[in-house]
Amino acid sequence: MAHLDEIIERVDATIAGGVIAPMNELLIALSDDAALSREERYQQQQRLRVAIAQHGRHHREEAEARREHLTSGGVIL
Repeated sequence: MAHLDEIIERVDATIAGGVIAPMNELLIALSDDAALSREERYQQQQRLRVAIAQHGRHHREEAEARREHLTSGGVIL
């Protein structure tokens, strides 16, 4: 298996895990991976950046929905 294929599998698995800390760790590790071309590295890092941003957006939306659910008439239940 080519190195790029291994990296793509790692990125896929990390994104599927849905935890930001491993995504950030892999993002940093890819920066130092000399076996990848600049374009390959950028593509995989961008996939991680997008997943992190979407995770943050989803978390914010859930928090807002929870707050709306817990508040009724301006009073926290």
